[in-house]
Amino acid sequence: MSLTGHHAVVTGAGSGIGRATAERLAEAGCQVTLIGRHVARLTETADRIGDLAFAAPADVTDPDALAAAIEADGGTALAVATDVADRAALESLVARTIEEFGRVDILHSHAGIQVEGSLEDVDPPGMDLSWTINVRAHFGLARLVMPHMRKQGGGSIIVTSSNSGIFYDPGMIAYATSKHAAVAMVKQIAIDYGKHNVRVNALCPGWVDTPFNDPFTRQMGGREKLLAYVKEKIPLGRFASGEEIAEAILFLASDRSAFMTGHALVIDGGECIA
Repeated sequence: MSLTGHHAVVTGAGSGIGRATAERLAEAGCQVTLIGRHVARLTETADRIGDLAFAAPADVTDPDALAAAIEADGGTALAVATDVADRAALESLVARTIEEFGRVDILHSHAGIQVEGSLEDVDPPGMDLSWTINVRAHFGLARLVMPHMRKQGGGSIIVTSSNSGIFYDPGMIAYATSKHAAVAMVKQIAIDYGKHNVRVNALCPGWVDTPFNDPFTRQMGGREKLLAYVKEKIPLGRFASGEEIAEAILFLASDRSAFMTGHALVIDGGECIA
């Protein structure tokens, strides 16, 4: 499917699902604003995206310089090192995106955090951090892009929740609470903005083989125990890859899901029904 002429904003684009999403959208012809906390990781993502369209200069290490090189060679990209918990920074990056590209067609608000532990293990700051990153940051970014989507006649917002947003994990009170809240928020926004042709859906992945699993790995007692758990608990018996999840995001971003809003799309190898 082609997304030529569309522009997407992707948070958490420095690694894992966010990176795979940015690459897949770019491959479909989409211009992409990459958002993450780490300049080096964003640069690598921008370099990989650039490779889809042109040979990125090997000596470019700064995201803005790489974006300029991509644009000069006929492609378009923007990489912005931003903490999604920083409201002023989010306002600045959306303003910059509109200035550079004139529109936002797709928002994949993906950045998230895992704070492991049960009620007595998680301290209040840990719960607050989970809420800040896993709920409020999605709220803030969706709120910033919505006026532009309404003005241009529509758009697609994809918020990453988790299959923990529809069921529960032992010892993950902060994570499960915030992910359930993200799904509820998506459904409410979908109801309020469907009349503006803005579709809002939640992505609910299960086990995906990315560094995001580090808290679970610690809980399980190491990588080998986590692999054994995944093999036992997931009917398909394995992790998903970031690329597999990115295909679902491409579907939600495109007109192939044109009559789909307010949905929590679970992609977990059957874990939630096992």
